[in-house]
This record gives sequence, structure tokens and C-alpha cells, in this order.
Amino acid sequence: MRKRGAQVTDIAIVVIAADDGVKPQTIEAFKQAKEAGVQIIVAMNKIDKENANVDKLKAECAELGFNPRDWGGEFEFIPISAKTGEGIDNLLETILIQAEIMELKASPNTTAKAVVLEGSVEKGRGAVATVIVQNGTLKVGDPVVADIAFGKVRTMTDDQGKNIKALGPSEVAVITGLSEVPMAGSVLVAVDSENTARSLAHKKATYLRQKALSKSTKVHLDELASMVANKELQNIPIVLKADTQGSLEAIKHSLLALNNEEVSLQVISAGVGSISENDLSLVANNPHALVLGFNIRPTGNIRVKAKELRVEIKTYSVIYALIDDMKALVGGLMSPVVEEEDTGQAEVRETFVIPKVGTIAGCMVVDGVINKGIKVRLIREGVVVHVGKIVSLKRFKDDVAEVSKGYECGIMLDRYNDVRVGDVFESFKEIHKTRVL
Repeated sequence: MRKRGAQVTDIAIVVIAADDGVKPQTIEAFKQAKEAGVQIIVAMNKIDKENANVDKLKAECAELGFNPRDWGGEFEFIPISAKTGEGIDNLLETILIQAEIMELKASPNTTAKAVVLEGSVEKGRGAVATVIVQNGTLKVGDPVVADIAFGKVRTMTDDQGKNIKALGPSEVAVITGLSEVPMAGSVLVAVDSENTARSLAHKKATYLRQKALSKSTKVHLDELASMVANKELQNIPIVLKADTQGSLEAIKHSLLALNNEEVSLQVISAGVGSISENDLSLVANNPHALVLGFNIRPTGNIRVKAKELRVEIKTYSVIYALIDDMKALVGGLMSPVVEEEDTGQAEVRETFVIPKVGTIAGCMVVDGVINKGIKVRLIREGVVVHVGKIVSLKRFKDDVAEVSKGYECGIMLDRYNDVRVGDVFESFKEIHKTRVL
């Protein structure tokens, strides 16, 4: 959400508490604003508190590369108190000066162009979207399109909850009248007619659907592990639905963060609102795709349809529960972590070369237990020169399964004969553990 906010603004105000200083969320805000290429102003809040330390805050920001102007840097640091109002006028004046220097202008007399900040479905209102106008003036009754959503602006409500008729540049409002919830970050534009809006939305929807289907992978869940082992798995398709764009965006970002070199979660469809038959049609082309819902419940008809298609729909009310389940899924499908556990050591005291058989090493077990068939490292002067397997283990002339510490034995390796007096056999077993993300 910080990233989306930075991308639609011209000047970013990074608010930092003067008593807390720089926190992880501060670093993230700086990063997003810098990547968006916007002008940054730092508002140092809570200067009314006794433990406020403005110089410490500036030093922490300077370490991140954001040097205050009064320290010879390029960034304005304005001390303020949201509680007492101190410094607010100075902050507003600084914003206006920056806007004047940057020559930020927009025409209210052109075709309206806005950016969708958030979207959701509200009972009694349908699809609603919070938008900020970048250019032109958006009016009630204007035909609009935003990606696959289209319609005619039915109502507009400002930040005070009042109904308004027009929305000018830099103004924010919640609008209704769209066919569905638009994606956060999408551009909403006014067009000449509702038919034009519908046509543009349908073209975009067709393109996105074809793109999603072309990337889909038909895969049976019981085959996933073997496909991972054979390096054949490309992705696990996911259909994701949530109650708001903010939740949808957070969950999608968290899911994609689980991707690795072996298993990839591919969100083939993501949207706000209830699970629809269109969502199930995507799943029908991916019989074992995952359908995830957050803060939504499938209706009776959808449940019946899903049962017919043998599609399992999993819903959650806590984001962490959803992510934990996906971590467990991805971790279980990845190739296991292989850990080596040492089981014993044997020192080579003498060697015997037997024609047509190989080299037998006369050894003394000095630690643990040596087992027949186990893997061993052959160590010479502290360096591992060979890793192989014991194919023959004897006590005197008898074949044995194991030899314990303090006993002599004869060891022969599988197809390896360069064993010398003074070498050490170090036996180990491999333990396979499920990866934990």
C-alpha cells in the first residue's frame, strides 16, 4: 500500500515519531518514495514529548542516505506536533513551496483521469472505489472505465462523508456505479459513452483471461512431490479472492514471497468480492489449483458448482493462518533438507591388497559404531579425499553388520582402493527433513 501511495503522489510526507526514531516501516516508506522518484519531506512528529530527540532522528535518517537540508543535504526536515499543532503551518508552507518549485499543475477542464487507491464491495452499494483525480474533473454521471471495471459514476462521497457532484485535481472521493471492484493502482478514465467503457473493459478482461489461461498448469496434487524431485514443477496455480483490495494486495505479496527455485505459487486470478462461477471456470482448467478466500464465504450455488468440479475452496479470516498453510504446502513440496549425522570413526592401521577383490583396510574403531553399507568419508591428513560406501565389513574372517568402538575390523569400499595407513574412515547417515519456510 505504501508503494501504491508513493506512485500516485508528487510529494511524499514521511512522518517519523521524534521519540521513537527510524523503524522498519520508516525504512520501507523511504524505499518506496525513493523508487517512485517523488520529492520527500520528513515530518518529525511528537516534538512536544520530553524524550523527543530530533538530532538523533536526523542522524538515523542520514545513515540511510536522507540528509537534512540544515546538515548540507537535500531533504526538508520539519519538526511538528500533531497534538499541539506546532509546526503544521510550517509543514504546509514547505509543501506549497516544493509544489511551486516543481511546477505541479493540472487542468480541471480536460478529460478526467484518476487513480484507484482502494476498492471493495459494500452491501447496498455494490462495488465502490476510492479514487484520487490526477487531471481533469470527474462528475456524477460520467461513463468511466478502470481496467476490467466499467460503468457510470452514480454517487461520489468526499472524506467528510458528504455527497458531491464533481471532483477536481488532487481531490479524493469514494465512487459507486462500477460493474465490479477495480484493481488498486489501476487508472480510471472518463470516456464519451457507457458503450465505449464497456467495450474497453471487455477487451481488457479478454486479454487478461487469455494471459491467465496461457500460464495455467494442469497438475495433480499427488504428482507435485515427484515433479519437484525431477525439477519439472513450474508453478502451483492459485485463485485468490478477498473482501478488500488492501487485504488482497497484502496476501498476494506474501504468497509471491514464498516462491523459490523449486516451487512457485502463481496467482492466476485475484479479485475483490465473493467467489464466482468465472473463478471456478479458471479452476476447471486447472483441476488441482488452489482456491483461497479471505473474509468471504462461497454461496450455496458456488458450493454446489465447486463440488461438481471437485474443487476445494478454502476460506480464512486471519491472514497469518492463510500464509502459514501456504508455507506448509510449499515447504512440504520442496526437496527435503539433507543433514549428515556422524555415527563413527575408524583409523586405518594396515592395508591388504587382494587380487581381483581390492584393498582391505585393517582398522580400529575409535569412536561410535561402523555399519556395513553406510556412507563414509575417507580423510587423509584432515582432507576428505573420497566419499563412498562400505561394501564389506569383517571381524577376523566373519562378515558382520556393525563394529563398535574399541574393536578391530576389516573395511572395503565400493569401487575404491586408494586407502593408506593413517587414513580415517568417518561414517555418517543422511537425515531428510522437511523444509520450513
